[in-house]
Amino acid sequence: MVKTGIFVGLNHGHVVNKPETHPRNHRMAHKKGRLNKRVKLVREVVKEISGLAPYEKAMVEMIKTGVPAREKKALKLARKRLGAHKRSHAKRDELTTWIQNQRRKQQ
Repeated sequence: MVKTGIFVGLNHGHVVNKPETHPRNHRMAHKKGRLNKRVKLVREVVKEISGLAPYEKAMVEMIKTGVPAREKKALKLARKRLGAHKRSHAKRDELTTWIQNQRRKQQ
């Protein structure tokens, strides 16, 4: 609705030109939490230098056995440490790819 400049009625109010805005998906709030290239690189370097956390080492040993019950225990351990079911699945997948990469390096 366009303002008319009259101070009474449906379209009452001062006539102004609205500033052009960015599209809705261009707000900073939509970028929050997205992984930056630099942050990703720094995390990779820190992970490479520091190695695995103690619970991750325990998980790796459980996953390497290949026994489904031990893999489930590894998942439960991750869920206890990380606080969420989704995060524990992501950690398990991350560690399985890490194990596969280690095996590739040995061959």
